[in-house]
Amino acid sequence: MKKYILISVSALFFYSCVQSKIFLYEVEGSEEFPNSSLTINKIKSEGSDFFFDFKIDNYELGSQTSKNFKYNLANSDKGQHIHFILNNGPYSAHYESSFTKKIEGDSNILLAFLSRSYHESVKNPNAYVIQQIGGGENIDLNQEFLFYSRPKGTYEGLDTEKLLLDFYLVNTELSPDGNKVRLTITQNGLIVHYTTLDRWVPYYIEGLEKGEVKIKLELINAEGNLVDTKFNPSERTIILK
Repeated sequence: MKKYILISVSALFFYSCVQSKIFLYEVEGSEEFPNSSLTINKIKSEGSDFFFDFKIDNYELGSQTSKNFKYNLANSDKGQHIHFILNNGPYSAHYESSFTKKIEGDSNILLAFLSRSYHESVKNPNAYVIQQIGGGENIDLNQEFLFYSRPKGTYEGLDTEKLLLDFYLVNTELSPDGNKVRLTITQNGLIVHYTTLDRWVPYYIEGLEKGEVKIKLELINAEGNLVDTKFNPSERTIILK
């Protein structure tokens, strides 16, 4: 049965008389990778140029991910890859296990995780690494983190019909009685969808109109307050053509 999330009654006042036709469904049928793992073999720096060498087990970069659903999600024809996120900025996709990145400044937080070809993250506990880059202020990597992943950038044609919503959690879980993620979607200055998510699973958004869309994610506690942690909240602007 298709699982979907609708707006909560308490959020109705945000709609400003806008009749929303936006729906949020859980993605079901993705290939599981319970034994895959990602670790860092080496990080070498020369000035602002950083060389990264990752070790990957039980996961093949460059392969197309098999799935047990027929609808379309934007897919990379280059296959499975690593999502590389610095300070919760937009990720860069890497299809080889070794690459060089230019990184400025100190006290940067790196999150890297394995991604399916259609950009859904692998969420097993060994499929990611988090590390501080640079020798500045020490950052507590044991705090709770919410990292934004998808949607991202510009979508065209069939890819605009269903947008993957995916994020990455570190040192925290979601539950009906605990932490949650609050999602707010805005178009043309109006909130068109607003809900809270208590399951860390991938979702897809359906029903968005063409144009500019703003996606906001907030990690909140059981009382509905923002969790006091770096990079919270997260917000991105995407374009549908």
